[in-house]
Amino acid sequence: MNLMKSLIPAAAIVALPQMGLAQEAAGGETAQHTQFILTSLLFLVGGFLVFWMAAGFAMLEAGLVRSKNVAMQLVKNMGLFSFAAIMYWLVGYGLMYPGDGWMIGGVLGAISPASLEAVGLDGVNADLSYASVGSDFFFQLMFCATTASIVSGTMAERVKLWPFFLFVIVLTGIIYPIEASWQWGGGWLSEMGFSDFAGSTLVHAAGGFAALAGAIVLGPRIGKYNKDGKVVPIPGSNLALATLGTFILWLGWFGFNGGSQLAMGTIGDIADISRIFANTNMAAAAGAVAALILTQLMFGKVDLTMVLNGALAGLVSITAEPLAPSLFQSLIIGAVGGVIVVFAVPMLDRMKIDDVVGAIPVHLIAGFWGTFIVAWTNSDASFVTQIIGFAAIGAFVFVVSYVLFSVIKATTGLRVGEEEEINGLDMGELGMEAYPEFSKG
Repeated sequence: MNLMKSLIPAAAIVALPQMGLAQEAAGGETAQHTQFILTSLLFLVGGFLVFWMAAGFAMLEAGLVRSKNVAMQLVKNMGLFSFAAIMYWLVGYGLMYPGDGWMIGGVLGAISPASLEAVGLDGVNADLSYASVGSDFFFQLMFCATTASIVSGTMAERVKLWPFFLFVIVLTGIIYPIEASWQWGGGWLSEMGFSDFAGSTLVHAAGGFAALAGAIVLGPRIGKYNKDGKVVPIPGSNLALATLGTFILWLGWFGFNGGSQLAMGTIGDIADISRIFANTNMAAAAGAVAALILTQLMFGKVDLTMVLNGALAGLVSITAEPLAPSLFQSLIIGAVGGVIVVFAVPMLDRMKIDDVVGAIPVHLIAGFWGTFIVAWTNSDASFVTQIIGFAAIGAFVFVVSYVLFSVIKATTGLRVGEEEEINGLDMGELGMEAYPEFSKG
């Protein structure tokens, strides 16, 4: 710092305060420009961090399925994100942020492809009240795609490729944007006082409800449950990949929660984003530690898959309100999420609901916990309103998803044949294998 200061001419140093005064004298224009630029930057940086979560989901699922189904999971994750990007542009963004569209022409009035600002936009013609349309669209798209990623893991190892993509198209183009508009689009839940800062319910529980509907309609994998009801463990192919995927998701979550501050133009915004990062990290760590300790106590040995999902459950739990809690409160919120996973995974097995990666406990059940507990740290929220919001979104997503999956099952078919499932979907659906040099596992 001293060396740099010595290289600056004295006249320039004298001029710096004057330049600052000139900018201040220019009124709110300079500040408004700065806020527009920084908030747009927040959306772009947060958006590509959330995009990186797509890689996390892909690696997590690839590690938790058997080797004969790995390529199928990778194709599903590539496809679902790509379909989400197109559908959210074509239909979803307009449905989620309808503006006057709902009043002018009902649902059809809100459906229109998203459009960006003109090339070379200047400060005179730009709407500087928020952020660039491109950055907002890009950021919100990532949340939409995340919802679909949750469904992919639950339905792994037995769902047909194109029927799954058909569901993703409807989920990302219609189902998610409608329920998200109830809160983030200024809809009735927002007016009621429901609070979901970054999407414990709107994104994670919604994806969990869709996954639950799919798992019920699809049925369990062959050999998962014996005739006497005993659960048969089906280990994943690569826990190193699953661990890598978890760390990638953990990293991406900083963009998920931090970007949801939706502003970066003031000192207060930066302080709040920093607080969100710290709370998010604490909840993830607490979820992992809680699952680690609990599995040691319950099973006599630590279960790595539970620890991974414990961290993710901690992240989901803090997502509904990552700003208001203290670090200690974030620790408690995240730890309860980790405990939920350890008890909810075997509970689903007792109900014979086959969730390959544990997405329903992590995203749906921990999503409820995170949404409910918002009223503990945020005085503007109420426990009753939080429950109503969760129930409304859950009922809508589950019912519509269940009907859609049932229609797909009755028409095109939803599940692969028995022989294809036994031999693996990599060969049955794709004709290629992720690990061709190894024997099937």
